Amino acid sequence: MIRFNCDYSEGAHPRILQRLQETNLEQTAGYGEDPYCQQARDLIRNLCQAPKAQVHFLVGGTQANLTVIAAALRPHQGAIAADTGHINIHESGAIEATGHKVLALPNRDGKITAEQVQAYCEAYWADATYEHMVQPKMVYISSPTEVGTLYTREELQALRQVCDRYRMYLFLDGARLGYGLAAQGNDVDLPTLAQCCDAFYLGGTKQGALFGEAVVLTNPALQEDFRYLIKQRGGMLAKGRLLGLQFLTLLEDGLYFALSRHADQLAMEIRRACQEKGYPLLVESTTNQQFPILPDGDLEKLQQKYEFSPWGRVDETHQAVRFCTSWATREEDVQQLVADIRAL
Repeated sequence: MIRFNCDYSEGAHPRILQRLQETNLEQTAGYGEDPYCQQARDLIRNLCQAPKAQVHFLVGGTQANLTVIAAALRPHQGAIAADTGHINIHESGAIEATGHKVLALPNRDGKITAEQVQAYCEAYWADATYEHMVQPKMVYISSPTEVGTLYTREELQALRQVCDRYRMYLFLDGARLGYGLAAQGNDVDLPTLAQCCDAFYLGGTKQGALFGEAVVLTNPALQEDFRYLIKQRGGMLAKGRLLGLQFLTLLEDGLYFALSRHADQLAMEIRRACQEKGYPLLVESTTNQQFPILPDGDLEKLQQKYEFSPWGRVDETHQAVRFCTSWATREEDVQQLVADIRAL
């Protein structure tokens, strides 16, 4: 069975495993206070052109999301997000478990707009009983989104303006960030994210690392005592150098972006095969996630050889599914899938 159902099926890139082996018996300080973590922090700050940013390495995406949100919000405050947002549907109520409500807005191809956020905040503050309701204090977005779409530079800047107007934080979930940065037509880079967002992170778990996310905090208001919250929320690794070393290996010579381009290019081959076959696409994605709509009969044939994710029924005879490539996807597997799609 060839798996196209997610981008974390494999372990880690061989260069990471090699570096871990080479440094295995070194003795270093724990909890991210080792030289490898410091080098990785400096590298990320340079890439973001944000010398005053804090960079923290956490073990996973859920820990990154709940820790940043817990750091940003007081008990009566919540985070605005798309109704398809990861914190709203796919983290087992982790945000609510921290004592904060997710304020879900209807998504448009996985995204929310500055106009939506503006309208929500206007209505909230115009209500005479606003003190009896959860106060919006953060806007949470994912890019790429859960359906592979991307926020443009203009959209991020517009969200930043609304957040400034209502004194809210802007937080970007970057679990698949590299796949977005490398995507065709993307006009957002790391310095743009550092300018627009109070917090964001570079995903490692889905991008070639064994595990880990690199959280970047650009807003000083979020930086104070953040390590206390990492520890309290279960995101701090005693052997922290394992995280720093992985990000150092991925970022020091552009491997992170090369692996992302690899996944995106293979995903676009799957997309073209689906389009040539006449299958419509649920959304327009140029990242490693593709969402074609196929007849049930064709899906049954593909399921004999491939794993992919169901994404919802479109009508009585068609379903949307997700084909997801990764940093480790083999070109020969994609070519086999493309040939089988064309043969349907």
